[in-house]
Amino acid sequence: MATRKLMVEVCNAKNLMPKDGQGTASAYVIVDFDGQRRRTKTISRDLNPQWDEKIEFLVHDAASMGAEILELNVYNDNKKTGKRSTFLGKVKIAGSSFPASGSEGLVYYPLEKRSVFSQIKGEIGLKVCYVDEEPPPAPAPEEQKPEVAETPPAASEKPPEEEKKPEDEKKPDPPVEEKEKPPEEKKAEDAPPPPPEAAAAPATPVAKPAPPPVETTAIAQSPRPKVSEENNMQMVRKASELDPDVVSLSNHHRRTTAFDLVDRMPFLYVKVVKAKRSEKDSNDSTVYYVKLSIGTHGITTKAQSTSKDWDQVFAFDKEGLNSTSLEVSVFDRKTVKVTEEGKDPKEAKEEVIESCLGTVSFDLPEVPKRVPPDSPLAPQWYTLEGAPDNAPATDVMLSVWLGTQADEAFQEAWQSDSGGLIPETRAKVYLSPKLWYLRLTVIQTQDLQLGSGAEPKVKNPELFVKGQLGPQLFKTNRTSVGSSSTSSNPTWNEDLVFVAAEPFEPYLIITVEDASNGQTVGHAKVHVGSIDKRTDDRSMVGSRWFNLVGDESRPYAGRIHVGVCLEGGYHVLDEAAHVTSDVRPTAKQLSKPPIGLLEVGIRGATNLLPVKTKDGTRGTTDSYVVAKYGPKWVRTRTILDRFNPRWNEQYTWDVYDPCTVLTIGVFDNGRYKAGDGDKDKPSKDVRLGKLRVRLSTLDTNRVYMGSYSLIVLLPNGAKKMGEIEIAVRFSCSSWISLLQAYSTPMLPRMHYVRPLGPLQQDMLRHNAMKIVTARLARSEPALGQEVVQFMLDSDTHTWSMRRSKSNWFRLVNGLSKAATLARWLDSIRTWVHPPTTVLVHVLLLAIVLCPHLILPTICLYAFLIVALRYRYRTRAPVTMDPRLSQVDSVGPDELDEEFDGFPSLRSADQIRIRYDRLRALAGRAQTLLGDVAAQGERLEALCNWRDPRATGIFVVVCLLASLVFYIVPFKAFLLGWGFFYMRHPRFRGDMPSLPLNFFRRLPPLSDQIL
Repeated sequence: MATRKLMVEVCNAKNLMPKDGQGTASAYVIVDFDGQRRRTKTISRDLNPQWDEKIEFLVHDAASMGAEILELNVYNDNKKTGKRSTFLGKVKIAGSSFPASGSEGLVYYPLEKRSVFSQIKGEIGLKVCYVDEEPPPAPAPEEQKPEVAETPPAASEKPPEEEKKPEDEKKPDPPVEEKEKPPEEKKAEDAPPPPPEAAAAPATPVAKPAPPPVETTAIAQSPRPKVSEENNMQMVRKASELDPDVVSLSNHHRRTTAFDLVDRMPFLYVKVVKAKRSEKDSNDSTVYYVKLSIGTHGITTKAQSTSKDWDQVFAFDKEGLNSTSLEVSVFDRKTVKVTEEGKDPKEAKEEVIESCLGTVSFDLPEVPKRVPPDSPLAPQWYTLEGAPDNAPATDVMLSVWLGTQADEAFQEAWQSDSGGLIPETRAKVYLSPKLWYLRLTVIQTQDLQLGSGAEPKVKNPELFVKGQLGPQLFKTNRTSVGSSSTSSNPTWNEDLVFVAAEPFEPYLIITVEDASNGQTVGHAKVHVGSIDKRTDDRSMVGSRWFNLVGDESRPYAGRIHVGVCLEGGYHVLDEAAHVTSDVRPTAKQLSKPPIGLLEVGIRGATNLLPVKTKDGTRGTTDSYVVAKYGPKWVRTRTILDRFNPRWNEQYTWDVYDPCTVLTIGVFDNGRYKAGDGDKDKPSKDVRLGKLRVRLSTLDTNRVYMGSYSLIVLLPNGAKKMGEIEIAVRFSCSSWISLLQAYSTPMLPRMHYVRPLGPLQQDMLRHNAMKIVTARLARSEPALGQEVVQFMLDSDTHTWSMRRSKSNWFRLVNGLSKAATLARWLDSIRTWVHPPTTVLVHVLLLAIVLCPHLILPTICLYAFLIVALRYRYRTRAPVTMDPRLSQVDSVGPDELDEEFDGFPSLRSADQIRIRYDRLRALAGRAQTLLGDVAAQGERLEALCNWRDPRATGIFVVVCLLASLVFYIVPFKAFLLGWGFFYMRHPRFRGDMPSLPLNFFRRLPPLSDQIL
């Protein structure tokens, strides 16, 4: 078995907190992993220490490595002063993020605090990876046999020791176990053997175990507790039995049952293994098959000869059975040649003859029940009854039991409610491809061979560089090539960013083109698999020169200087930003351990509407559910021809950020083929509705179970297609980790230190959606393009009158809070409710006389108001809101415009009408923007003397105000202004105030617009 080692290279640290009292720090690092501790050297008086030390750890169990934590603690060495070491920060890295050797990179981790009051800053650079090493081969025991026979008689006096010694040689102890033995045991092992064994030693060459690998000396290593050999074996066995994906979760997440959010569905399982006959059939063309009959339900196995097994499992939905007995019949099928009278035997016709060899019956009430984790039911031999006369006896091996959908055999069994073994109706789990940003930095070109002999040479050609990765194509800006030495080698220094998916496209093609004549100067190919990967902006992009290849007459057309790298510090967005379900960076070593577990139980649907016809007479629906969170997509089995399907399937996801969204969609399966006669069946899946659940709105460790409406938007309006019943639970083992997630940035660090532009981000998101759609469409069975686009909301960037209205009312709803406050202040100043106005006067007096109570009072009021609203919070997760979506406030033409493709496929008259409507809407928006801009221009006009009289009045008022404020205390002014603002309407006029009249008379710049 291969030995796994964890390699940790402590490179350097930056911007450490000075802790020695002299503005510096003498830092060293202590690294802990799996009970092993190592320490680096101390770098004296340096806030940016450079260690460059490699440390090795032995991984005791490779299967449970994902559950281990690598912890690094940085300390300031105070040995010279005789004090304890001062804490400088720590870093914890989950074992699930360790990359394999060869894919590691330098990653800078920010130093974390040990407590709330710790003063920590800086970051540490590490390289972490694991290596699997093969153990040395064990010595062959055959080489020792002839030499054992030559041993002297003295050695044969103790045969037990001689027989035990080769076994010890075959199983040498691992180096770590030798290291962990107490000194007393080591001395006992190093003691010389007794004289008889010493005499046999020269004759028997003993294979020495491999020397232990050289490891860094463990300094200040804590002694491990002594564990008995039996307990140690139990610990190793438990760790090795865990699944690697489950190990990454905490023990809090591992539950006793995997179907606690859904109902148990009873299924009748029949496993047909094989059959045997007492006499072998002489006809080699005879094949056998088994037919299962339960009332009107009948299914046959595949036809096999007696030398082959069927080994098939059938699962019948118990609720759909209409009989209390199961009949298992075995049939044989023979091909016999029949010759008609008076004809040549060579012209004999082949006929297929089928005969029943017998039947065995089972009463369903007598069938045993099995509930996991019970072991599978063992198949038994049953003798068939009702065989033909003079026919040899036939036995069939099978097993029958009652189980649920939690049975291990359910996924691979023939299922009665999903059409049997049709691949397009089976439950599947899909994974989105791993996406990277590929950055191509175009620097410059040299020695370009412009123009061939037959083409006229352009005096000042305009060149640009084009990069192509698969279907993605981006271009740089154009630059002119002159006659001087600097302009003859054009320089761009531009970045072109592509989306690359694993497995990568073979080549990135870089082309230099001449825009003046449309000719290609030359091209170069870069192998994508050889491009370096980086995790942050600290590592520089390695630039290289590539020769440009022209046509056949110009094998060398110049060379180009570019920098290429795969960015692992970004998260490649493949869905709309407001419904994103994953924000982790692409590089595995930058990802953090999960903070929780999301469990979704897809129970069923009710009152689904028919979307297609069956046999041309009645409507039907073959529905399935797709759920998407992060890179994991799940698809339930398709329940055929039911308007109230029950799936009762449960799935789990790791949660890395609580502010993410789960998306669930329901579709009608139109891709499976139940028969060749269904020609009118649609080739695409029909969407029945969608809902989203934001995890941050869920309480932890609580089950939300309910039915939600499925509303789909069609060209003729919104339509309710039914209801879906789901159960959701968001489990979290650590409240500290959950609350800490709210203080971290939403996206990885590279999105802020080297951000991408909004237009560039939208373009890259659109390309990522195309890649994910194409990859999932190539799966087997395929997840249709229309399904993926509907789940990812790929059409959110297109124009929609309905979405525009929805966003406008959302903005109005947000501003309505400020409008409500303004109306309340107006009611105070107009004495609509005199007791309230009097109380506000008293409050104003208290605020002016005690200004230090303003902030505490505001915070206390906010606490009380928000705490009282906790009683009225929403108890169920809010999904899709038709009222907020404005599905009832748009007309048929506006919906048809939303469903129109790009470019438009409608007639010119329809496009003209829509354009005129859009012009009218844009005109109102244009007027609103002009009014907002005019208010800012009036404020600016106070100071730029555009209206000399108005600015002069403002200057005089400022001078008088300064004199007044020098004389009158600010508290008295504030109190007087408050009383004046809230004066009684009897002392108030009906006309606007003087400052408002003065402000409205200031000149804007709208009169200067043509």
